[in-house]
Amino acid sequence: MTSWIAVASADHVLRGTAGGFMQVCHGKSGPLSRIKPGDDVIYYSPSSEMGGGEKMQSFTAAGRVTDMDAYRFDMGGGFVPTRRDIEWYDTHPTPIQPLLDQLGFTQGKRNWGYVFRFGVVKISDADRDTILSAMRP
Repeated sequence: MTSWIAVASADHVLRGTAGGFMQVCHGKSGPLSRIKPGDDVIYYSPSSEMGGGEKMQSFTAAGRVTDMDAYRFDMGGGFVPTRRDIEWYDTHPTPIQPLLDQLGFTQGKRNWGYVFRFGVVKISDADRDTILSAMRP
């Protein structure tokens, strides 16, 4: 099992949690091909809405991938993103700021947000455990 952080605005994460799926990188299939069934995924949302909204800088959802393969889904208007099915955990949004010194991928880094530019980031089991512990109700 591998653990990942996926990056998306909170409104997009909410659509996925309501529908039991995840998407990343504007529906591109490449990043999802690295994520496998049984992997944990934690969403980080820099903002409340894509392209703007309120600044959030929070972990907004977490779950485990359940499907065997990524699949295409027609959302209409010519947009056919790639998705993976996911079983969402019972979590609540959690700001990243209090965790920065505890996470291996941000610890001691002034420009800690730079790592999120790729949309999907592999993280250690220790970092996953720290984030999930903070997100549990």
